[in-house]
Amino acid sequence: MSTVKRLMKEAAELKDPTDHYHAQPLEDNLFEWHFTVRGPPDSDFDGGVYHGRIVLPPEYPMKPPSIILLTANGRFEVGKKICLSISGHHPETWQPSWSIRTALLAIIGFMPTKGEGAIGSLDYTPEERRALAKKSQDFCCEGCGSAMKDVLLPLKSGSDSSQADQEAKELARQISFKAEVNSSGKTITESDVNKQSFSLSDLQDNIPTTFQGATASTSNPSAASFQQPTQPVAKNTSMSPRQRRAQQQSQRRSSTSPDVIQGQQPRDNHTDHGGSAVLIVILTLALAALIFRRIYLANEYIFDFEL
Repeated sequence: MSTVKRLMKEAAELKDPTDHYHAQPLEDNLFEWHFTVRGPPDSDFDGGVYHGRIVLPPEYPMKPPSIILLTANGRFEVGKKICLSISGHHPETWQPSWSIRTALLAIIGFMPTKGEGAIGSLDYTPEERRALAKKSQDFCCEGCGSAMKDVLLPLKSGSDSSQADQEAKELARQISFKAEVNSSGKTITESDVNKQSFSLSDLQDNIPTTFQGATASTSNPSAASFQQPTQPVAKNTSMSPRQRRAQQQSQRRSSTSPDVIQGQQPRDNHTDHGGSAVLIVILTLALAALIFRRIYLANEYIFDFEL
């Protein structure tokens, strides 16, 4: 199986720990890995050593892994699948060329960023995060038996260490701002999508008045049949959004005024007249049948009397 070969290859590449990260599969489960990453320098997580799990799907590397932190850190919730562009919450941004090492570097790069309400994210204060970073060194995983004090190599101050930090930052930036193209062809980023939020009133302000009238007519066909054409409204760029909303509400109220309701009455009266006509025809036929029967019985009685 290609998935097993891929995981065995990655396990061999990550067998030896570095001063920034280490990850290996469990002895009895190739699809669950335990990892350890060092907090990025010059951040609230500086000095911290954080442990977690990576759960891989059977379709890996075609589908992304799920990432769970086990060490309290103040950025990601403990024991919960975190939402990253490289995790299982966003399969649309995952690339099969990425690997577990890519995920480890992404975690390091994402730690100093803001959570912004994402699933599994936390926004602790810098003081709380520094306290948790110091406390994380005493953590010991019950699942794999790793102790944070000796799982990673001592931190070096050479070029290799700074290069790994820079690589983590650049990778997190590329993944976080991975461009996506919407239906109109405009290039947007994930950060733009998270920041964009529109209220209903703002959306109504940006919709032309004629389009709103067409929408209202579609939602109420009976009113659309008798709605009189509205006079064109002069465009006034000096009006505030509140004034525009008041004008739009008055137009909608005028479309449901008593004049329009009275215009609907002929259709209802026509329906009533049709029912009355049918009833009259039925009563006429019944009366004719009754008269015919009485005449027939009278003639039969005269015939018997003559006999």
